[in-house]
Amino acid sequence: MWEYSEKVLDHYRNPRNVGKIDDADLIGEAGSLACGDSLKLYIKLDGNIIKDAKFQTFGCGSAVASSSILTEMIIGRTLEEASKITNKDIADELDGLPQEKMHCSVMGHEALEDALKKYFGEDEVLEAEGHSHSGEKIICTCFNVTENQIWEAIKVNGLKTVEEVTNYTKAGGACGRCKGVIKDMIETYLKKEGKAQELTPTQKILKISKVIEQQISPQLQKDGGDIELIDIEGNVVKVKLTGMCSGCKNAAMTLKNFVETILKDKVDSAITVEQV
Repeated sequence: MWEYSEKVLDHYRNPRNVGKIDDADLIGEAGSLACGDSLKLYIKLDGNIIKDAKFQTFGCGSAVASSSILTEMIIGRTLEEASKITNKDIADELDGLPQEKMHCSVMGHEALEDALKKYFGEDEVLEAEGHSHSGEKIICTCFNVTENQIWEAIKVNGLKTVEEVTNYTKAGGACGRCKGVIKDMIETYLKKEGKAQELTPTQKILKISKVIEQQISPQLQKDGGDIELIDIEGNVVKVKLTGMCSGCKNAAMTLKNFVETILKDKVDSAITVEQV
């Protein structure tokens, strides 16, 4: 059973600013009924100040609460100030949301972003197959989640697993075909930021074995050779080259320039490879 803060319950039971603004200056939309949640955000301006905001949403209690608190957060702010609001800010203002419901705060942020993009004239892009209305590549076709939405969720919220990305964006929550792409995106970001999770000894052994089996061995087999994992001592990986590779005069070069390079890139930059 999920636990909700008093603020979430209050905004769900007594939502603020529900409805429609007929002469709205900005309208932002996010989600879709087909995906289970949808939000339409109406904004009325007084110059550069958000004078009023209302919302219409279809979704769970967390979606209602996130939309309600968002309208309170933006009323009275300038457009520039509102543009700096993130989904994390929305969740924090609600005193937190269950991980499985974080996508509701993301939907609120996306609706606000959509409204601001229209105001600043950034959405006049032709729709193309495999891309969103803004020309972005769609990663999760089941929930229409774009590559940029996933990157944003990872960066703003420090996400480190596919499950967390699913909780925040719904991507990967249906057929699951996009989970591999999401995993690669997470690893790319963590590696770039120097935040890659340290593997346990068991995880490192399993990953080294997998890389050798699936990436290194098939390449060596193409030239009539192969490789056998003998032992792992810390960051020292002991292997045995077999077949054509065993007597090859370039065996040492193969170990350093191929085997060791791949293991450093895919597992740990501290790895060294030795022939036994």
